[in-house]
Amino acid sequence: MSSRGSLMFLLHAHLPYVNHPQDSSFLEENWFFEAVVETYVPLISALERLSAEGIRPGVTISISPTLGAMLENEALENKLQLYVESRLELIEKELTRAQGDPALLRTVRFYQKLYEDAAVLMHRYSGDLITPLKALQHAGQIEIITTAATHAVLPLLSRPEAVRAQLAVAADDYMDRFNRKPAGFWLPECAYEPRLNSYLKLSGFNYIFTESHSVDLSASSAPSGVYSPYLTPNGVGVFARDAASSREVWSSKFGYPGDPAYREFYRDLGYDGDYEYIRPYLGSDGVRRPLGLKYHRITGAGTDLAAKQYYDPEAAMARVEAHASDFLARRMKQTEDFYAARGTGPLIVSCYDAELFGHWWFEGPAFLEKVIRKIRQERLPLQFVMPSEYLNSCQEPPELMPGVSSWGENGYFDPWVNETNDFIYPAVYSATDKMIETANRFRNQDVPSLSARALNQAARETLLAQSSDWAFLLYIGSHAEYAKSRLEDHASNAVRLLAEVIEKKIDEPALAELEQKNSVFPRLDFRVFASVSKF
Repeated sequence: MSSRGSLMFLLHAHLPYVNHPQDSSFLEENWFFEAVVETYVPLISALERLSAEGIRPGVTISISPTLGAMLENEALENKLQLYVESRLELIEKELTRAQGDPALLRTVRFYQKLYEDAAVLMHRYSGDLITPLKALQHAGQIEIITTAATHAVLPLLSRPEAVRAQLAVAADDYMDRFNRKPAGFWLPECAYEPRLNSYLKLSGFNYIFTESHSVDLSASSAPSGVYSPYLTPNGVGVFARDAASSREVWSSKFGYPGDPAYREFYRDLGYDGDYEYIRPYLGSDGVRRPLGLKYHRITGAGTDLAAKQYYDPEAAMARVEAHASDFLARRMKQTEDFYAARGTGPLIVSCYDAELFGHWWFEGPAFLEKVIRKIRQERLPLQFVMPSEYLNSCQEPPELMPGVSSWGENGYFDPWVNETNDFIYPAVYSATDKMIETANRFRNQDVPSLSARALNQAARETLLAQSSDWAFLLYIGSHAEYAKSRLEDHASNAVRLLAEVIEKKIDEPALAELEQKNSVFPRLDFRVFASVSKF
């Protein structure tokens, strides 16, 4: 049956750069370990299974440069291996403890397979999870795009040099990692304003993704709404997120993730277990924290955590089957309604944080795989498409100037500029200004090796200070002290290094320590922050 519509799935994979080589068990590094085991490994496994069976996944994955750097960090890979081994050791003890409880035993065995599968896949690729993703892209099974260097909310960067640096560093980082130029760019937080167009074009990006109201509220006409791509006046392609298909998957209140059969995220053995029993698996500080072994299901809306029932993997997978069917039925209705009105098929663009699939919504990877399989098995008139191929195959899209927008709460920039975090911007802007000023000062000079190292590290620190993650964590009150310290440290590191270069008093041991800890963008040249020359 010929296609009546196209689906475009974008999974945005991002974590802030967290690397503490001096600490054997740093709490925030667990963000990375949990995401690998629960999200990245299951997604890679699902994509490889589909491809091996001749079913092209056709999804698009945005991998942030900071996440890419962590996936290729040998020290973090070693810690990740120890993390998985420690969980398997704990699971062996849990199998013994659960012998008299069949419901619990079934769930523990389920986790045993999850961690064993993670260990096997990591061993197959020697800990480098970029390798299978590169292979899938090379085979035409998926498309990989990038985002800003440190996931800065670009409209909030006051200096054009800073915007240019975030884009240029991201493009170079992608080239180094994937051996080709990036075609697409995920706007961090879908944050858009028209000033970005020229910088996106100059950095070589062919298309971007925006929030739906950037199209709906644009100054120019959008004849097909969010159901077709557009071109900005300078030729950058624009794909707008479809809110309906996103809400059904994203929302725990209105969407699938809130189903009573699915895993409860907020109850974990790290808080339930006897302290002395689980103490060897906590960090060196001994503070209780999630261990990744979550044995309960959501059970029902408003159910107290203490009253949650045990998770049943088989029952959860049955709900995945039903939700995949429901999702596709809704997409079919969207396409049929659009086709009946317009005589042409719509493009439905569904964008999600990748970490939603597996980490937050544990069953998410199985849902995605089931949706892709069902289209083939049931011969539905839908097809998964990737951005580059769609732009290359469709008629030239109409021109449109998108409106200012983001996918944050209230649709604009509230989560990143508010009373909980606005104090951070003077430090970020001051460091950025000093970085630009110093880059301009030394741009045409033959800089000594030690000074060049310090200037390049100052550029790294400046970029890391601009990350959207620190403002967001302050806003939601999660790991707020860590976020505040990271932001302040990066900004002060940059300012100190720049002063040391100018004063010719560089503290080389301190510089070397920073180079080891904040080791993103190994080929970074500080001149990326220099202003455009005017003649």
